[in-house]
Amino acid sequence: MNLCFFFFFSLRFVSPLGHKYDELSQPLELQIEKEFIQKSDRVKSVDFHPTQPWVLASLYSGTVCIWNYHSQTTEKSVKVTDSPVRTAKFVAREHWIVCGSDDKFIRVFDYNTMASVKEFEAHEDYIRSLAVHPTFPFVLTASDDKLIKLWDWEKNWECTQTFEGHSHYVMQSAFNPKDLNTFASASLDGTIQIWNMDSSAAKFTLDAHEKGINCIDYFITNDKVYLITGSDDFTVKVWDYETKTCVQILEGHTNNVTAVCFHPELRIIITASEDGTILIWNATTFRLQNTLSSGLERVWSIGYKKGSNQVAFGCDNGTLIVKIGNSSGCDSVNC
Repeated sequence: MNLCFFFFFSLRFVSPLGHKYDELSQPLELQIEKEFIQKSDRVKSVDFHPTQPWVLASLYSGTVCIWNYHSQTTEKSVKVTDSPVRTAKFVAREHWIVCGSDDKFIRVFDYNTMASVKEFEAHEDYIRSLAVHPTFPFVLTASDDKLIKLWDWEKNWECTQTFEGHSHYVMQSAFNPKDLNTFASASLDGTIQIWNMDSSAAKFTLDAHEKGINCIDYFITNDKVYLITGSDDFTVKVWDYETKTCVQILEGHTNNVTAVCFHPELRIIITASEDGTILIWNATTFRLQNTLSSGLERVWSIGYKKGSNQVAFGCDNGTLIVKIGNSSGCDSVNC
């Protein structure tokens, strides 16, 4: 069943060009202009296609779907496995979908035909997340076997490096946008670890949260690199990458934080939780700007479309897509 409805609210933010606005004297008003809901089984991950009007959703039921958010229809769907598919990503330059699931397999499909391209057992336990390198033919996988692995699809999906050091499930990894040879990982052991792709040992470790960390993302502001982490302690923390210190704790969720995201065009931090809420924070002041109830129970994942104002959320009862625009009604962050 497809449902689409609209709602509006305003918030203030830092301009997409990086100009800072005084929150009292020069507010730049934004609105969440439209909400699209695709009802489905529990959605564990979402990912936008860079050029097509598609959002990829991986379901706990073992199915992967591509929703067309323009026509509000199911574009394509494939039953991947009987196990939960916790993570799936588009690799647009290869016309692929790459999936990781609880049966420990990576599976690759051609998204034009939905034919299988490759499948292989990648880990000894659940695969929690995938990260696709922006330029190289690499995919990182994070697993409950406490390992992160680097796969090279130009070498027939050879595992070229295994990263070992976490003492609990590895929940997510993210490439550093400032240095694409490095990445960060988040684990239920409560630590962040920073890695070089050419070394199996971590560069350094941060004891980041008192409870497990579920999610991690990088962001850059004023040429400084930061990390965002979300935890089972209900908090989100912002870390100065250079000094290795926590510069802000974002409090507002009332249950485990499951996803964090920095939107580079809108200059906002978006966080989501098992409490069913989505919080939007100013990425410069770190002030909470607004709270949105998903309406679809627990929220598990966040995705945004580069160069646009679209944001997607994967929830217990389906996929939610919103557009964030300015008060003039413009749909583009570049208007």
